[in-house]
Amino acid sequence: MPRDVGPMADPTEEVAVPDRLSSLDATFLYLEQPTTVMHVGSVMILQPGPTGFDVDRVLRYIQSRIAYVPRYRQRLRSVPGRMSNPVWVDDEHFDLSYHVRRSALPRPGTEEQLAELVARLQGRRLDRRRPLWEVYLVEGLTGGRFAVVTKVHQAMVDGVHAVDVGQVLLTDEPDGHVPPPDTWNPAPEPSTAELIAGAVVDSIRRPGEVVDALLSGAGEVGRTALRTARGVGSLVLRARAPATTPGPLTGGVSEHRRFAMVATDLADYRKIRNHLTRPPRRRGASALAVNGSDELSATATINDVVLATLAGALRAWLMTRGLAQPPGAVVRTLVPMSVRAEDPRSAGAIGSRVASLLVDLPTGEGSPLIRLHHIVYQTKAHRETGQAVGAPAIAGIAGFAPPTLHSLGARVATGLSRRLFHLVVTNVPGPQHPMYLDGAQLLSSYPMVPLTVGQVLSVGVTSYDGGVYYGLNADRDAMPDVDVFGHCILDALTELLETVR
Repeated sequence: MPRDVGPMADPTEEVAVPDRLSSLDATFLYLEQPTTVMHVGSVMILQPGPTGFDVDRVLRYIQSRIAYVPRYRQRLRSVPGRMSNPVWVDDEHFDLSYHVRRSALPRPGTEEQLAELVARLQGRRLDRRRPLWEVYLVEGLTGGRFAVVTKVHQAMVDGVHAVDVGQVLLTDEPDGHVPPPDTWNPAPEPSTAELIAGAVVDSIRRPGEVVDALLSGAGEVGRTALRTARGVGSLVLRARAPATTPGPLTGGVSEHRRFAMVATDLADYRKIRNHLTRPPRRRGASALAVNGSDELSATATINDVVLATLAGALRAWLMTRGLAQPPGAVVRTLVPMSVRAEDPRSAGAIGSRVASLLVDLPTGEGSPLIRLHHIVYQTKAHRETGQAVGAPAIAGIAGFAPPTLHSLGARVATGLSRRLFHLVVTNVPGPQHPMYLDGAQLLSSYPMVPLTVGQVLSVGVTSYDGGVYYGLNADRDAMPDVDVFGHCILDALTELLETVR
């Protein structure tokens, strides 16, 4: 197994028996609607190497990389009468050219043009008759750069049997490597009789999954989702009352999207964190932190600074819409956070459990520093459980893990009631060294987190090689000013920097 790929299968290994979709994964299929697609994605901007950009060579490279993850050449096959969940079967007519597509931007090839293209691509559902992923190679960016846009269905990425295609494609080797021999031969699909026989056997072994499948077929998707969501992760902190509803962030969702990309420097977040991370005061000294305790300052993290930046951005954006933010106003945010695996031997694996933290972003607070202290106080409870994995541990996972962890975070958000929160923010630290795709250096990576029902904005954040990159996915009709929100993020970060100085 190559070191840079992660928990993947041997490319020469064949799956003898079709894997059945779990009830949790099947939920993402049943919940999908034209207005709420259930795939995650990313936008990776790269600089070609000395040999330039060659589409045919990149296609061969992608073909060699997906050999490590058999799931990327499998499609779903339904069981007659929905007696059980669908099964994964090899696609005997797998066509790489269908899944990897070529596109180009008109001149001048700006990132704003790229964001518009991404919004149109990400709003389209994946074809369930084929393996549930797509990759777009986008040429024509200024400076000779190109972009790779990915789409992978949440039913695929569970962190155990399959990871996100973005993690599959990237390595830390600038010169690439010799691809393994592709000896894949599709296994024959099971017959209808075999599918029914397998469903009967599973009904004896796992009767609960059969009940879930039947309820889903009968239209009881909501109840099934609530039951199966328990398998996604746990909700940290005590249960809270339903969130109040700020109009601009909730409402009906259309089939169309807007996407915005915001690039910032990781060094700025470290400056803010380091300003708060200082030795405890001597006994008797005055305390400046929230709740009369200076201990909060010693626990500030980069994630806290990101959330404080978003709190300031939300405050400014809401005010541009003429919505006053009185003291006490908050935007309740779901923050999926990675935690340690139950099995110590798999503590570094992508399949670790994911817990969720509800954080009230204090948009009614005018002081950026006080907003940060409020957030540190809330996230401190999660860190004190001993389950939180630090950024170095997550960034040290083999390969470029952020796309997979963003997908697992999106699974958490999908399985929870939308009445609990207004916004989803997934923040995943990545490696702080260059990564490559067939010799092309990755310059930046922007995650695309899908919208949940009734919520018009989701925020994905990835730190990589000295940068912090925001991917803003928004409903096209409800949030035409997503670019304004992007500028508010830059202003809020600048405000925090000026405050700590």
